[in-house]
Order: sequence, then C-alpha cells, then structure tokens
Amino acid sequence: MNNLLPADGMAVLFPALFTPEESDGYFQLLKENINWKQEPVILFGKTVMQPRLTAWYGDEGKTYSYSGITMQPLRWTEELLAIKSKVEAAAGQDFNSALLNFYRNGQDSMGWHRDNESSLGINPVIGSVSFGAERVFQFRHYMNRSVKRAVLLTHGSLLIMGGETQHYWQHALPKTARPIGARINITFRKIK
Repeated sequence: MNNLLPADGMAVLFPALFTPEESDGYFQLLKENINWKQEPVILFGKTVMQPRLTAWYGDEGKTYSYSGITMQPLRWTEELLAIKSKVEAAAGQDFNSALLNFYRNGQDSMGWHRDNESSLGINPVIGSVSFGAERVFQFRHYMNRSVKRAVLLTHGSLLIMGGETQHYWQHALPKTARPIGARINITFRKIK
C-alpha cells in the first residue's frame, strides 16, 4: 500500500475494491433508495445551498454537525451495510456512520476543508468510496498550500485517510467543465 501523501498523514487508494458489476448495482440502488437532500450551509458567514446532494446514515444517536447544520442519522440500508462491511475489512476499522454525497454533474463540488470536527476524535480514519463518474480528488497541505497531490477516484474505488491527515491536509473535489456523469461518494466515519 503506497501512501499518496509525502508527509504528515496517510492516504491509501484501492482503485477497484468493488467490481464494475457491484459498482453499477450499488450506484443505481443508492441513487434510487437514499433520502437525498440539498441543504443550506454557512460558508464565510454567508448561507448558501450546498453544491451537491447529501444524506447522513448511521447508528442511532450518531449526529454530525458541520458548516452550521446538524444531521440526524437515518437507519442503515441493506446496501449501505454491505458496502460498510467491505470497507471495514479493507480499512481494519469499524465505522458507525456515513456521509453520502451525490454529485449530479461536473458542476457539483466540494470546497477545500478538513474533516477535523471534534466528534471524529484526534486522528480519524475515513473510508471514502466512489461509485459513478471518475473525479479528481485534491489534497493540499494546510501549512504549506503549495504542496498538493491529486488522485483520480474511479468507479468502485476506496480511499482511506488516516493518521494525522485531517490535521495537516485539506481536501476538495473541484468543479469540472468536462461533461461528465453523476458520482456518488460515501465517507464512512466513526463518531465518538
């Protein structure tokens, strides 16, 4: 397993954790069965609509707050539990919640941020699964923003971030002008 980051953290990519057939099936099930919402968030003091759809699933009581919103967990679906089981085996980590993002096209995005909320603990492990259109995921060092890394997240891939990554690295999924299809991302987490 090669670390994608040069220092101060760990990011490992499994480019094909799920087969193309599994990935196609999960993409369709998640697109149809997840309770997707577009919610307002506070960015730089302004309330804006998130440029993507989201959903929060997890164990009972595992709420999640970021950018001025608090999400109550919906009950795990059968397909989410199956995906979670495979991710937990690869990551060597148990997860009790998941943030789902539905990027409808290349104009849906996620800005620079760190997953460093106190509810995730000191050095959280995050398992990020991608189904659908390939997108470029970017890292930049928080202290030295000229240090950057980019990775292509493919259909059925798993990116594991751990160690001190959320202290020292921001990540983003930028917009793209290329005409691309939809992508669903699931970031499995462990809320303390």
